[in-house]
Formats: sequence, C-alpha cells, structure tokens
Amino acid sequence: MNPVLTLPAFGPVLPEIILAAGALVLVLFGAIRGERSGEGMNLIALGLLAVTFVAVLMLPGERVETMYGSFVIDSFAKFMKALTLIASAGGVILSMDYMRREGISRFEYPILIVLSTLGMLMVISANDLIALYLGLELLSLSSYVIAAFDRDNVRSTEAGLKYFVLGSLSSGMLLYGASLVYGFTGNVSFPAIAGILQGQVGIGAIVGIVFIAAGIAFKISAVPFHMWTPDVYEGSPTPVTAFFSAAPKMAGMAMAIRVFIDAFPNIVGQWQQIIVFIAIASMALGSFAAIGQRNLKRLMAYSSIGNVGYALIGLAAGTVEGVQGVAVYMAIYLAMTLGAFAVILGMRRGNVMYENVEDLSGLARTHPVLAFCLAMIMFSLAGIPPLAGFFAKFAVFTAAINANLVALAIIGVVTSVVGAYYYLRIVKVMYFDEPGAAYDSMPAGVRLVLGLSSVFVVLFGIVPAPLVAAAGTAARSLF
Repeated sequence: MNPVLTLPAFGPVLPEIILAAGALVLVLFGAIRGERSGEGMNLIALGLLAVTFVAVLMLPGERVETMYGSFVIDSFAKFMKALTLIASAGGVILSMDYMRREGISRFEYPILIVLSTLGMLMVISANDLIALYLGLELLSLSSYVIAAFDRDNVRSTEAGLKYFVLGSLSSGMLLYGASLVYGFTGNVSFPAIAGILQGQVGIGAIVGIVFIAAGIAFKISAVPFHMWTPDVYEGSPTPVTAFFSAAPKMAGMAMAIRVFIDAFPNIVGQWQQIIVFIAIASMALGSFAAIGQRNLKRLMAYSSIGNVGYALIGLAAGTVEGVQGVAVYMAIYLAMTLGAFAVILGMRRGNVMYENVEDLSGLARTHPVLAFCLAMIMFSLAGIPPLAGFFAKFAVFTAAINANLVALAIIGVVTSVVGAYYYLRIVKVMYFDEPGAAYDSMPAGVRLVLGLSSVFVVLFGIVPAPLVAAAGTAARSLF
C-alpha cells in the first residue's frame, strides 16, 4: 500500500513565508531600480516587518507543531518574535538617514536585514537541532555581510571578517555538540531528546550539551565567547551595531531558552552549572571591562555582555518564574539599547560622527531634552528605581532566589553596583562638564525611536502589568 503524502500546515509559518516572499520581492525591486531604490527599499522593508508583526500576533497562543515536528508555535515564540521584529524595524529606522549621509545607502541593506530577521524567527520556533542550525546560519550569514557593509571603511571590513571567522568557529562548535547529542540519543527532535535524557546521563551527551552551550553563548556574546563583540560593535556602521545589540540578542536568548527548557528539561542540574558560570563571567566582565572604555560603541558592547549575564540568571533558575523574568528583561533591554544608540546616532556635526564619552560634555546645556532622555536610559541600565531597568533586574534576581540560587543573585547585585559607575559617569559628563559645540538636529526617525524608548523606560513602572502578563503567558507555554 502506497503511503499518502500529507502536506504540513502552513498557517503557523505564515510570518516566515511573508518575510521570505517579501525578500524575493525586494531583490526584484532592487535589481530593477538599482541604486535609485534605496529609500523606497527601506520603506518597503519596514512595511514588510509591520505586516509580519501583525501575522505573528494572529498566530494561535496554544502550542502547535508543524513541518513534521521541526517547527513549533506557542505563546513564548509569539512573544519573542514580536520583540525581534520590533528590534529589526528599529534597526531599519535608525539606518535610513545615516546610510544616505554616509553614502552607503544601497538596496542590499534592507534585504539583508529581512533575511537576518527570517533566520531569527526560524531559530525562535525551531523544535529540532536541524531546524535550529539552518535558522542560525541564515541569521549569521546575513549578519556577517552587514557588519562589513561600509566596504570602503577598513574598520567595517575588519569587523565583518572577525565576525565571520569567529562566527564560523562557533557554528562548528554548536554543530559538533548537536551531532554528539544526536549520537547519544538517536533523535534531533527536542521533545524526543527530552524523553530520553533523564536522570543521570552519559558523559558523551554532557559534552554535547557543553558544545551547544558554547555555540549559543557566542551568538548572545556571553563570556567566554564574547571576544568578537567590542571590535565588531566599534567597527560596524552605527545603525548596524544598534541592530546587532538588539534583534539577534532577542533571538539568541529565545534559542537558549528553547534548547535548554524544551530539549533538556529533565537534567536541569547538569546544564544549570554551565549557565551559572556563563552568567557570572558575563556580569563580571561586562561590569569591570567597561570602566576604562572611552568609545561609546565599545562601552555599549560591554554593557550588552553584562546584560546578557543578568538575563541568563533567569534561565539558570530553570523555572516558569525564571523564564518570565528573562522575557521581561529582554523587552526592557530592547528599549534601553535602541534608545542609547539613537543618541549615539544623533551625535553628528556636519559629516562628522562622534562616538566618545567626552563628546557628550555639557550636553544638558546644548541639548537638554536629549541629555534627559539619555540620562534616564543610563539610570535604567544601572538598575536605579523606579525606571524599567530596575524591574528587569528585580525579576531575574527574584527568580534566582526562589530557585535557591541566592549566591548568583548576590553576585548579580554586586556587579550591577560596579557597572553603575560607567553609566553614571556618562550622566556626570553630560550635566557637569563644560559644553562643546552643539550637534545637528536629529532625523525624524531617530527622534521617534529615542522618544518611544525613553517613554517606555520612564513609564514602565506605572503600567507594568501588560508586559509582565504577556511574559508570564509566554513562560507558562514552555512548561
């Protein structure tokens, strides 16, 4: 009897289909219009991301598997995909004026952003090791190219090359770990792996998990696989750096949660030690290494490393409360990061971009509103109440304490106090140092991103319920 071929349900993958089809349309439009298509391509890409965002919101909230079990949709996937799409849209908006003024506004850029976002959405919904790797490579290959997008700039070319070489190494490590897990379980599906790996597991599977953790740590720029981050952040065009610090972080953290909670839920004791080590190392390096930084983009790179460490505290807890804390943390981190980079993009006089902390001297007297917005974002990053960053850290620290990881929470508090130094130093420079010449007026898109980010950071404490409730629903869908 011949088997009947059944097609998978395509409804759950509608957002990915929209992005893939849209990328093809963008390629055709760009090929026909050539270099004249720059501004139009950005607007089309933004519209495409908006349509995809609506499609994500329309997805079912209950868990649905499709593509023969390799692709899953649940409330967690919806939440993280929504954050990723917001981050990607923010990256496109921040880049529009910058790329034009720097003379690098080419039609390939929004296409690469769309393809990278497609890879992120695939990673977030991956339900087996093969789908995870395919999505990760699509994300990575697009990222390598946009890091070196300013091809006439030596620093940008160097950033792309470093990212490619180290990224290839990390992909190999993740693939090797996946092959070990497959070899010792005979499955690539996360639910099947979870059913086999219970209690005491063999050393081979543990080594595989370690290599998978190493590959994931690179993608989220966690210690000890962070070495690419400061150089790539500094060398890439500033809007690209803003994109790297926001969108891939959402997808990378979602990937970490999906892998460890879905594939290894019955051996928390084995992988929890790995996550605790990575979290502590990331928080410590992010706090201490940033103290001596003068370049704002490098400082934000170390800030990003530290923030990943704080978010991993929630994952280390391995509980619903912990995952909820991570989801809240990443949403708030997204707003703070996009706002900070909007200010960096606003530091321009004529054709010269300024990137150093000293270039913010006296900003409160030349641009008081801009200085106030950046000060609120810096206070929030430092975790000072009643701003959003305080609630983000409070959520993950509380989850760690309730999971009997008190020492981890204490280390997080201590490193947070240390890290507050370089955030508050920026506020001091803006409000107490002598001012320099005023900067040019900010483009409308950059003002929009900064305004929305600042409002969210300041007012989150007044109306936290919608985000916290959505994060709670997302977390419960995994357990």
